[in-house]
Amino acid sequence: MAPSETAKKQQAADGDARNRQPARHRTYEVTGSNSNTLRRDVPGVDHCLQEAMAIPGAVGASIVDYTTGFPVATTGSAPNADHDAAAAGTASVVQAATDRSMIVSAVPNDLLEDLIITTAGGYHLLRLVQTDFDSRLVLYVWLDRSLGNLAVARRRMQKLADELVAT
Repeated sequence: MAPSETAKKQQAADGDARNRQPARHRTYEVTGSNSNTLRRDVPGVDHCLQEAMAIPGAVGASIVDYTTGFPVATTGSAPNADHDAAAAGTASVVQAATDRSMIVSAVPNDLLEDLIITTAGGYHLLRLVQTDFDSRLVLYVWLDRSLGNLAVARRRMQKLADELVAT
């Protein structure tokens, strides 16, 4: 790719970053063992998504309850411009990987950390947020393949997931 094309893509990405909407935040339902449903905001969600969108090449990000497909919060773009469908798809992928024992580790009690789906134009990264209570959340980031760096994105998502749990 010629330097001028790279510069144009970066300028377009910078312009998109300035025009991004703030995260769409929703109330998250937490179901306890006593079968009462509590409604509360998940702390740190806005900061987490803001930092996810700062990952080079980020097109969109969301936090999803993968047991229900409910998008807790979203920002940026979504595949097919539909955050709800993207959240449902994210939930389906995570459920397929966790519920059907497709992915088995040689290490006992090993947990799934992340999933990566590659397309010709992008990366879809799904990072499970491990918590002490129910671990139902997944951080999803969509990267432009020509502007993003998969290794950098994975490291930042790991840090963001850990920070989300700590808040």
